[in-house]
Amino acid sequence: MIKLFPAGIKRISSLIAVMLPMAVAAQVVGPTGTNTNGSTANGIVTGVPFLNIVPDSRSGAMGDAGVALSPDVNATFWNPAKLAFLEGDNALGLSYSPWLRKLVPDVDLAYLSFAHALDDRNTLGASLRYFNLGAIQLVDANQNDQGTYRPSELSLDLSLARKFGENFSLGLTGRYIRSNLSNGTFTAGQQTKPANAVAADVSMYYKNPGQQFGKDALFAFGVNISNIGTKISYSDGGNKYFLPTNLKIGAANTWFIDDYNEFTLAFDVNKLLVPTPPIRDNAGNIVSGKDDNRSVVSGIFGSFSDAPGGFKEELNEISYSPGIEYRYNKQFALRAGYFYENPDKGDRQYLTLGAGFKYDVFNIDFSYLAANQQKSPLSNTLRFSVLINFGGERK
Repeated sequence: MIKLFPAGIKRISSLIAVMLPMAVAAQVVGPTGTNTNGSTANGIVTGVPFLNIVPDSRSGAMGDAGVALSPDVNATFWNPAKLAFLEGDNALGLSYSPWLRKLVPDVDLAYLSFAHALDDRNTLGASLRYFNLGAIQLVDANQNDQGTYRPSELSLDLSLARKFGENFSLGLTGRYIRSNLSNGTFTAGQQTKPANAVAADVSMYYKNPGQQFGKDALFAFGVNISNIGTKISYSDGGNKYFLPTNLKIGAANTWFIDDYNEFTLAFDVNKLLVPTPPIRDNAGNIVSGKDDNRSVVSGIFGSFSDAPGGFKEELNEISYSPGIEYRYNKQFALRAGYFYENPDKGDRQYLTLGAGFKYDVFNIDFSYLAANQQKSPLSNTLRFSVLINFGGERK
């Protein structure tokens, strides 16, 4: 059997991609078993967790809140329905983040997004997400060098957003997912292969301009259910795993203090819509909770009532993202936020900071993640984004 060993710095491999290519446990990095999305091993594990990693710097600086923020081209990730309210005819965005660099030296996430206004009501969006899991050194049972392997994952999205009236829109996204974690070896008598899946997002966005405290203001609300799709498998006869189907609900309120100053408060909640594993005895019998071997539809609807710890545990599976943004003259922005995930359900907890600058058709954003240096593998994570709006004002 081919085994994996550290390359560069100590790590148990970013995937255990050859030894365990058909297990969801392959989506871990580092000696502590951190999931590739940065959560600890006690979080709910799914296939391809990279789909829920925040790619852009603006929301990344606001505690990972973005469902109801004012629209930009990165709405293809947060809430595709917002694309209908983009101000320009065309927009292009590119984001990059070195990822889990506390554990591994060469993992990163890149995100490319594009939006085009078809007419005054309909907008088409597309995005490509690429997750590079670095180089892994391969050796056989006799410690002979078998070269290196570079596992990777990607998703390709196509979105359509339509405006209904002046303040409401709906969005629909189709997604193709490819997860190439193994190098085609045999495990347990089965040949591994890249895993493929398809999924969809459904989303809505509502905004309500008005007056608050004697100032012009804008309240917005959004919902996005993402990654509703087929299960994923790394062999023809192997186990199949749930995609990270996720419910995002968010609200944002902006106050326009004067012609130059504006403040935005945003708040998102997130919950995975996948089964919670039950508690089993040594014989494999369910002691508490419900069987997690079920269909995708059953898994989504059952995810609100299947936790072994009952309603209290269901509440623990919700994460929270408050954030704030200050803008001056629509050119400079300062941002801050906080992300909280229950210690028993992944334990991601961190403060986020960031800034943005607009020049002509360009927006340049930066974010920094501040977390416990000893505890969090996400500490000191950076994100960079560049947005370009071109083609004139929307018709």
